[in-house]
Order: sequence, then C-alpha cells, then structure tokens
Amino acid sequence: MAELHDLSAVQLRNALRAGTVSAREAARHFLDRIGTENAHLGAFITVTAEQALKDAAAADQLHARAARDRTDLPLLHGMPVAFKDLTDVAGVVTTHGSAALDHKPALTDAAITSVLKSAGIISLGKTQVPEFGLTAYSENRIAPPSRNPHALSRSSGGSSGGSAAAVAAGLLPFAPGSDGGGSVRIPAAACGLVGLKPGRGLVPAGESSGDPARLVVTGPLARTAADAALMLDALVAAESRHPAAPAPSYLALTGREPRKLSIGVSLDSPWQSIFPFTPDQEALDALAAGVKLLEAAGHETAEAAVRYDNRYPGAFTTAWTAAVGSARISPQREALLTPLTRTFRRRAQQRSAAKLNESLGFLRVFQRDTIAQYSAWDLMLMPALAQTPRPVGWFTGSAHGDGYWPVSEWAGDADGDYRKQCEFAPWSSMVNVCGLPAISIPVHWTGGQRGAGLPMGIQLIGPMGSEALLLQLAAQLGF
Repeated sequence: MAELHDLSAVQLRNALRAGTVSAREAARHFLDRIGTENAHLGAFITVTAEQALKDAAAADQLHARAARDRTDLPLLHGMPVAFKDLTDVAGVVTTHGSAALDHKPALTDAAITSVLKSAGIISLGKTQVPEFGLTAYSENRIAPPSRNPHALSRSSGGSSGGSAAAVAAGLLPFAPGSDGGGSVRIPAAACGLVGLKPGRGLVPAGESSGDPARLVVTGPLARTAADAALMLDALVAAESRHPAAPAPSYLALTGREPRKLSIGVSLDSPWQSIFPFTPDQEALDALAAGVKLLEAAGHETAEAAVRYDNRYPGAFTTAWTAAVGSARISPQREALLTPLTRTFRRRAQQRSAAKLNESLGFLRVFQRDTIAQYSAWDLMLMPALAQTPRPVGWFTGSAHGDGYWPVSEWAGDADGDYRKQCEFAPWSSMVNVCGLPAISIPVHWTGGQRGAGLPMGIQLIGPMGSEALLLQLAAQLGF
C-alpha cells in the first residue's frame, strides 16, 4: 500500500472502514508527519497527540463492535483532521491567533466540531490563523507563520492558511476551513488545493452575534473534488440541503458529468473603485488555462461585464470588522494586538449602530443586484487570486526570512496592509456578501506543469444550491 499521506481522503476513508488501516495507525502516521514537517511549515499551533490517540483507540473499538454486530460506522470513521484555531474544540485552547487574549481551554465544542466528531473524525490539533481570522495571510505574534509547502518563503494564505498548508503537505488528508471573505478559497488557491465555499445556510454555523452580515461559512480544503465532496457530505445534514440540490450524496454526484454550461468570464471587482489593480500575468494565465479546460469539456464561455456599486468597499469593511470592535479584550492588553487589528477595532468602536445597520442594508441590496447580474450565466468565472502567493511578511512590511517577530517589529500601516490584501484577492468577499457557493480550482502552475512552481487557480461561482455542480465541474477538469 502507498504511504497513508499519499492516499486520497476517499481512499483512506475506505481503508479505515474496511479495517485494512486502523484509526490508531492513521493517527500515528499523521502525527509523525506533523512532528517531522511542522517545524518548517508552521501549519499547527497546537497538536493534541495524546487525546487523538485515545480517540483513535475508541474508534478502533467501535469498528470491532460494528463488525461483530453488523452495524454501520460513521461516515468519516477514524479520519484524522484538525480545526483552525478560531474553532472551539472542548478541552483545547482556542487562541484566535491573538496574544491579547487569555488562552483558556474551550468548555464545549463549536457547532462544526460537534458535527464532524459525530461523523467519526479524530482531531489532531489546531492550525495556524491570523489574529481573529481577519487577513488573507496566516501570521500572528503567538506562533511561527504558516508557510506555503510549494515555496517556504511564501505565505499559505488566510485565514485557513494553516489548514491549507497541512493538507497540501500531507499532514492531513483534508480539513475544514471557514470562509467569511475568501478564507477557504484564498489559501486553497495559494497551496494548490480544491477549496469549496458552500452557500449560506447549508452547513451548520452555530449561534454567533459577531457576524451580522452572515458572511462566514465552513467548507472543505482538499486535494481533489471527490475528497471535498466527502467532507461536505459530513458537514451537511440531508434536511438542510437547498431545495435545488439533488438527493444523492455529494461524493456520488461528483462522479457524474455536469450538464453543458454557459459561463461568464469577468475581471471586474467591487474593490476597483478604491483600489485600482492590474492582475499579474500569472493570474491571467490561470484564467486562460481555466477557459481552455472548460471549453475543451464542452462548456461555453463569454466575456461578462459586471457593474458593482462603488459603496461596496466601505460597507463590506464595516460589516467584516464589526466583531473585532466588540471582542472582550482588557484595555491593558490592547497593545498586544497587531497594528491592523488594533486599527480596525478602534474604528469599529467609533462607529454608531446606525452606521453598521446602514452598511448591512446596503449589502442586502448589493446581494440582490449582483445575483441578478450573475443570473445571465450558469456560472461566473474569474481568477482565484490576482497575484502569486505573497512572501511571508509581505503584507505587514516585515518580511523576515525565518521565525516570527513581535508586533513591535511589524510595520504599522494598517491601511496599506488592507489594501494589499484587497488587491491580492479582489474577487472573494462579494461571494460571501451574496451568500453564493464558489470553488477554487488549481488549474495553473508557474513552472508550466502541475506541481511545479507556484499554484494559481480559478474561481467558479454558482447560484444557490450549486455545490454539487461546482464539484462535478472540478472533477471533470481533472481535479
């Protein structure tokens, strides 16, 4: 048999269910991988090896009882995963990537943790995130930055950057991420993975007062569309599927050919009004590669001009940063925040409730208008990123070659940092505002062939209920 980390998530799941690999074998293998590789990757903040092995032993006992009694096993029986360090796992510290918080073990599991534990996963730990998940890079002052397995000098993206790095480097077979402005799709594109952002309301989100625009949703980071579909099956209860979504499992549907599609191709971005940008040639090459693959598969593509209201940047930023303004941080620890977080927190606290409500109202109108324009096509296509994965420290102006550094050494230009992020990933956040499904697919590599150089991807956006279609298309294109 191949090394366990070389198996797809579907293959590993099947081996675990068949009993040819035990849950303890799988947990030990991936824990060993983490022990060997994490020192230079910075993918994990916390590794919970002792608890993982206990849980794996319990999973093996369950397998023995199921074989004896001829009962079913959970969908993801024994599968090793990890949670980004914004997600509570009972008994494990949730740092939120911040030195300004007291780091205490969580009392209960988050909603998504509970869902995946019920599906049979074994949690190996918590992965690197930016402070409060605010940025498109996974760097903070509590642990080394998350690095890109394809070039360690480059970032793995954010905010699910640690999870993406772990999957791309074979430290995990797949992983759940969360996406409030691109936080699954950005690191997937940076690390050469398939990253799916489900539509709003499909995946359990739990109760939260910190996301007034309902931007954040959990989605899979995986090496293949089939692996992403397997995780989506575990994340989604059958009764919560959109009425437009068919009944069979996402994994089964991913194996089917999609119907012929009309696809609108656009470089328009709602950030252009305040941050005019020019996509790198590598981004345009990725888009051209995506168009070529789609047309070769029989789909029609055509240029699509999309008009975005120039009030979008201010309204999105107001909604996106609302939670950090209300975070419980003692005054004496405010100085421990990164410059960007501290700036956004101060501005959020200075805004009136009326201003936030005005922004939320505008975003609802923006959603309706944008979806109406997208509806002229079956899917929308654009580059996943406008630039290649950026060097570690590039956004903060603190590009040290190794290690991590105190906030006092970070450049204090929060607005410059934010502008760089918006120019790096200008086609992400509006999808969250619209609540639509979208997928990032790694169709291009700067070295000219798959696995060589740096990955560059495309993003496909679909209407509500199109998660299966997006996964089918990714599989049809060879991913």
